[in-house]
Amino acid sequence: MKKLISPILCLVVLLASSSFAQAAASSKQELQQRMDAAKVVLDQILGTSDRTIPMNILEMATCVGVVPGMKKAAFLFGAQYGQGVVTCRTGHGWSAPVFIRMAGGSFGFQIGGQSTDLILVAVNSKGFQDLLKSKFQIGGDASAAAGPVGRDSQAATDWKMNAELLTYSRSKGLFAGIDLDGTSVSQNTADTTAYFGASHSFTSILKGSVPVPAGAVPFVRTVAKAFVDSKDRK
Repeated sequence: MKKLISPILCLVVLLASSSFAQAAASSKQELQQRMDAAKVVLDQILGTSDRTIPMNILEMATCVGVVPGMKKAAFLFGAQYGQGVVTCRTGHGWSAPVFIRMAGGSFGFQIGGQSTDLILVAVNSKGFQDLLKSKFQIGGDASAAAGPVGRDSQAATDWKMNAELLTYSRSKGLFAGIDLDGTSVSQNTADTTAYFGASHSFTSILKGSVPVPAGAVPFVRTVAKAFVDSKDRK
């Protein structure tokens, strides 16, 4: 039992520390791998015939964020930490992506660890404005709801009136809406600057004032295609 507990406990401590530490910028290769992984996650989820994000939600999306392989671990105290990318809709298409961090924790009788892909969909202008902040908390600063699933779902639920963000997860092949209340989302300015090779504000990037880097084009095109397809299906 001690052999099982020790690695998990170490992982929880590591994740908890990572959520507060300001890490140095990742290498350009690591950032490109993260961008490519985000595209793969979207391709796989949007390519699912039934258990996917509803078309009517994609049609109204103002921003889409993907956090591939968010790490979660627990031994009484639970911690989760991940890094991902966000692109937002502008008047002339979808913006270049920025890099974000997500972190959270929980307390209770729990033990284990897993890796989860997360997707955030901002569905109105308030959700877009939240993503321009340096840091915000899901369920606190930004109202959120577990997103409905099903390609043709009309999703006639309370989120249409109350939610700014719809949240999804995929773990072990299962894709579903998820409650991420209490999870913080913060700007990863170091990684964003490293990827672009110059310093740009999140506002200027997400509002479309900065060209999409070549390495990010496939990810942005995937989001744009999903948006166009959803409008064509009306």
